[in-house]
Amino acid sequence: MPDSQLRVRAFDGTRQEMPNTVAALITIMDGNHKVLFRDEKPSGTVFDVPFYDNLGDNYTVVAYRDRYEQAGYTPVKCSPASPQTVDLMLLGKDASYNFANARWDNLPSWNDKAFGLLTKGVDAATARTRYDDLREGKPAVLACFFNITTAMAAISLPEMTPLDYFREMIWDDTFAQDRFFAYADPALYEQVKLAAQHGTFEREPGFALFHKGATDSYKQIQFGEANVQLTFHANDTKLIDGVLCIKMEPDIDYYKDLAAHGLLEVAVNGISHSLTNPREVYVLRWIAGRHAGVPEFNPPYTIS
Repeated sequence: MPDSQLRVRAFDGTRQEMPNTVAALITIMDGNHKVLFRDEKPSGTVFDVPFYDNLGDNYTVVAYRDRYEQAGYTPVKCSPASPQTVDLMLLGKDASYNFANARWDNLPSWNDKAFGLLTKGVDAATARTRYDDLREGKPAVLACFFNITTAMAAISLPEMTPLDYFREMIWDDTFAQDRFFAYADPALYEQVKLAAQHGTFEREPGFALFHKGATDSYKQIQFGEANVQLTFHANDTKLIDGVLCIKMEPDIDYYKDLAAHGLLEVAVNGISHSLTNPREVYVLRWIAGRHAGVPEFNPPYTIS
């Protein structure tokens, strides 16, 4: 049978492709877990890989550079009739969050709904001060906020997006690097249940074990990695602008598929059973979006 073609491109934490003068160590493994290629190649290299016409065509691709964290993607379904491109993001091990484009005055033009969450409930001066304190003192927490709100703004519910229903942040110790809490219009619950009927969300079993006080939880299933989970705390309410809003707990998990987790955990340094790392979410969500062909995941910060 003719071979399939698989192109591999490497990007950095600024979401820009690395120059082809820079090589990365590329590992390609077929669906039978056989390593077919492992060598240093520049971004954009096209590989000829066997076509098996079975599960062997579900390829795994991993990229690595010295002083960079590894990244990978699986499965990449290859066939001679459909050449594939895999875009991977490699973060420098010493890279840090860059919020140059996330200054307070820039946020309304980036996303007015997310900006509204940061300002609701307090005067303008207080909102700006606590935001600047967060940006300077807890960059991972702010990166988490940007990851989640950017991802929610890209989800199409039957009516609007999840972010459109959020009304007010809860600024306390629960605002962390892996999740935040906020109040939202209860209409969001019906919208998410409808989305589950349409196959874009599914109810999360055993949610009460991991989300104390939760009344329900649904997870997006669009991507293999970095899907948004929306957990409802309907017994905690607050009246906001005449609407009795319910407490929400959005977060983003690493992997939907346990097999992908097993194949790629080694390829994403730093993943453990500790709090979700916003750096890893940034990489995984960007890679997943590129593979799915949806608009680019573009929070107002980079890692460089």
